[in-house]
Amino acid sequence: MASTLSIFPPHFWGLADHTFRPPYYHRNCMSEFMGLIKGHYEAKEEGFQPGGGSLHSMMTPHGPDRDCFEKSSTAPLKPERVAEGTMAFMFESSFSMAVTKWGLETCKRLDKNYYQCWEPLRKHFDPNWRPSKQ
Repeated sequence: MASTLSIFPPHFWGLADHTFRPPYYHRNCMSEFMGLIKGHYEAKEEGFQPGGGSLHSMMTPHGPDRDCFEKSSTAPLKPERVAEGTMAFMFESSFSMAVTKWGLETCKRLDKNYYQCWEPLRKHFDPNWRPSKQ
C-alpha cells in the first residue's frame, strides 16, 4: 500500500512551449484528496475556496473546469508565474477514502453540482491537425 503527500507552493513557473498548461484531465489508480489552504486553484477558480477540498476516488476522471481550459488554451505561450499567492496540498493513497456523514450532511458545504463544471466542455480534437513548421 502506498501514500504520498504533495505541497503546491506559489513558486512554479510555466515554461513549456506548445503545451497544454492547466492540470490535465486524468484518472488515478489511487484516491486523491486535494485541499486549498489559501489563494485560488486555477483548475476551478470559482467554487473551490480556501479551507475546501475535493476527493476523487480511484479511477474517477477529473481535471480543470471549462473556464480554466479555455483560458489556458488561448493564452500566449510565454513563461508565467503559476499559483501566485496560493498554497495547496494533495494526499494520494492506494487505500479507499470516504467522506464522513458530517462531511456529506451535517456541515452543509457539499457541492452537489460539482460534476457540472465539466458539462460545458467542447470537443477540440482535430484528427487532421499538424504542428506548424517553424
